[in-house]
Amino acid sequence: MNLDEVIQILNANLPSPLSHLQEFILRSSWEGKTYIMMSNEAYYGAEHLRKVASELWSLLSNYWQEPISKTNLRQYLEPITLTNSQQKLLEKYCQNQKVNMYIEFPSSVIPLNSYLYIERPPIEDLAYSEITQPGSIIRIRAPQKMGKSSLMLRILDRSKYLGYHVVNIDFRQAEKPTFSSIDKFLRWFCANITKQLSIESMLDKYWDEIFGSQISCTTYFQDYLLEQVETPVVLALNEVNRLFNYPEIAEDFLPLLRCWYEKAKQEEIWQKLRMIVVYSTEIYIPLKIYQSPFNIGLPLRLPPFTLEQIQDLVQRHRLSWLQETHCQQLMAIVGGHPYLVQLALYYLHRGELRFKQLLEEAPTEAGIYNNHLRKLLAILEQEEKLKAAFKKVVTTQDGVDIDPIIAHELDSMGLITISKDLVRPSCELYR
Repeated sequence: MNLDEVIQILNANLPSPLSHLQEFILRSSWEGKTYIMMSNEAYYGAEHLRKVASELWSLLSNYWQEPISKTNLRQYLEPITLTNSQQKLLEKYCQNQKVNMYIEFPSSVIPLNSYLYIERPPIEDLAYSEITQPGSIIRIRAPQKMGKSSLMLRILDRSKYLGYHVVNIDFRQAEKPTFSSIDKFLRWFCANITKQLSIESMLDKYWDEIFGSQISCTTYFQDYLLEQVETPVVLALNEVNRLFNYPEIAEDFLPLLRCWYEKAKQEEIWQKLRMIVVYSTEIYIPLKIYQSPFNIGLPLRLPPFTLEQIQDLVQRHRLSWLQETHCQQLMAIVGGHPYLVQLALYYLHRGELRFKQLLEEAPTEAGIYNNHLRKLLAILEQEEKLKAAFKKVVTTQDGVDIDPIIAHELDSMGLITISKDLVRPSCELYR
């Protein structure tokens, strides 16, 4: 019996599933880790871990009617073969998980408990490992609707699992007056973080006009916020590209992130801060190499789905009649774009369209991508240079060379791919 089967059996029999901490202890014990090692990794006290573990060993012992502890856990359970009744129990449990799955319209972040999230190895494992590193920064870059926020959500969930504090700043929530000055922006930024950490605000005490807002912000973090917490703080910055519309803010704020990252190499207090920076495109604001936060930390670029991943998603939508040839046909139209693939499978799952009809209508007003294409067209209509450049791209069969700044704007919209300075449509649907 493997560890996943042990966990599933327990979850199937218990009134409520194992908690994050219980599962963490179980997995760590299976790997032979000590409570001290767990404590260092998860930032829980060793005594608290022992107390939770004691209850866990009781659950295991009661179910298998044998004294099971940390020392004999794997030795006892791994050689056991599942009984017929346990196999049926697991099959029923897994089936119930699928049956109870509600397939939502793919318009936003994929929920943590969703059966439809497709991992793109080794990205998730790299991110989960990096977030445990003191003073780390993870940069997630991808065009719109490629899954950046869904990945960020899972990194934050893993951080909570490890006992870290989690703060999620979405710059789309900031009102326009917030960007009127760097001072107002940084005060909003600090106030938001303070609130999410459930700490009393002390902004007025640490804000000093003589030193300026950037030093005041850094001092507030170093002397107050990070001093108030015992465990690491994971700070997620979502939709950072919105700052690019405010060059004066970006020119001051982005080097500040770089400064904090560098401080972690010298000052222990800053090692508590780990950052996730999520954005759609590179910045075209004149930042010097040593000022930019976009050339440090772990870069993650989300790729399109592979054929195998699309086939996996097809099975999760319970569309067993869709064969590999169907997946190849779909991929020929929409590439491996996660949102476009999921939208197609959503409508096929609902039985509203035949597969042939979906493909034929895909680029038309009657197709399921109508709203998506209209939104992209509206953006292009507002920017004549973008419109002209993209027209050049879609009317040229081979790759074409266009202005780099315009290319990156089109890339951030997910409309193109760039390879060896040549630009092509990211999928035939856009052509």
